[in-house]
Amino acid sequence: MSKFELKLPQMGESVAEATLTSWLKQVGDSIEADEAVFEIATDKVDSEVPSEVDGILLEKCFEIDDVIKVGQTVAIIEIAGDDAEPSEGSATEPAVEAPAIVKAVPEVIQTVVSAKETASTTTAPAQASDSERFYSPLVRNMAREEGIAQQELDAVPGTGVGGRLTKDDMRRYIEGRKQGPASTESTPEPAVKIPVSEPIAQTPRAAETPVHKAVVPGAKGDEKIPMTRMGKLIAKHMTDSIATSAHVQSFVEVDVTRVVEWRDKVKDAFQKREGEKLTFTPIFMEAVAIALKKYPMMNIAVDGDTIVKRKNINLGMAAALGDGNLIVPVIKNADQLNLVGMAKAVNDLAARARNNALKPDEIQDGTYTVTNVGTFGSVFGTPIINQPQVGILALGAIRKIPSVIETPSGDFIGIRSKMFLSHSYDHRVVNGALGGMFVKSVADYLEAWDINRDI
Repeated sequence: MSKFELKLPQMGESVAEATLTSWLKQVGDSIEADEAVFEIATDKVDSEVPSEVDGILLEKCFEIDDVIKVGQTVAIIEIAGDDAEPSEGSATEPAVEAPAIVKAVPEVIQTVVSAKETASTTTAPAQASDSERFYSPLVRNMAREEGIAQQELDAVPGTGVGGRLTKDDMRRYIEGRKQGPASTESTPEPAVKIPVSEPIAQTPRAAETPVHKAVVPGAKGDEKIPMTRMGKLIAKHMTDSIATSAHVQSFVEVDVTRVVEWRDKVKDAFQKREGEKLTFTPIFMEAVAIALKKYPMMNIAVDGDTIVKRKNINLGMAAALGDGNLIVPVIKNADQLNLVGMAKAVNDLAARARNNALKPDEIQDGTYTVTNVGTFGSVFGTPIINQPQVGILALGAIRKIPSVIETPSGDFIGIRSKMFLSHSYDHRVVNGALGGMFVKSVADYLEAWDINRDI
């Protein structure tokens, strides 16, 4: 019997450690190659870690909630077989004489050189990827044996946690691939990678203020609840943002009666045709994307004493999770989507966020964030900026209220659907005029909504 050390693999270039969240196998359980052994969580996304070999789980090296560095041994698996011990037959065979070995060296060298030349002329197998998608060694070997390039491998849909590509996914894909030209048309095309800006390093704080932890006196009957890993990360991210950016807010009340009436008119036909619900969120996201194109200095980041003007408009969309935490998936190049595309992107990311199935690159590279506080009945809010961005827009609840309506024949009171837009921005680089004009632009777009718009 031999032992195999299952280590924490590199989950992405920017991931150095992960938290062990659950063991999927117990000591003594049988494990197949590419079968998930445990689950981990990083500051980007959760994922399963599969075994690279068949065997039996012999030892767990970490407990749940332990923080593990990339490359550390997490589990030890016992492998059946006697490859590690010399067989009886091999022990009785005569040793090869030294002169024979020396004579064979030139031939071996020539064989290696020929193999390298052959490998360099064949299709490059899947090795490294610009994306942070994780592939097990078994999946990479299967791709290499089938001559599947990295770009094609990145396009293969995965059914594992976080979109991980499993052994069964690869088998199904390879079988379909081998069916010949008849199935070629149905083979997914490799996804076109849209270049996005590099992440900006966290802006250093101007002056560090010592933080004094408050002493919380205990009382009879109190319950102490440890913060979750994600809760601690969010808490640190929020306090760092407050310490970094000079937060200022602007509020605008918007009459969205035309938007409400239009949506009520088209939502049933849209769902029947597209198989998707048409919520208010994609409408608001479209308005924000258009405003960012009009005011590009809201689509920036701060890097020390330098302002980085973003080329792409990547909208973060805060989504609530079942455990009460939040995650912010990102709609890349949102200004290039029509309303149908925006609705599909919003629904897809929201659904996969709730099911913990987002990929690491889907929660990165946002340039501006939108959060819908109206979902919970809030009229307006003062959201905290998602660093290193410089602005975030909170959408308040839509309410029917009595309002003054101005007409050429005079003013009168009517019932209108209204909401508040709450805009938080970084006053270090965004002055009040720009912050106010931006949110007013969003409001003007919504109030001028075409009630006869086709979709």
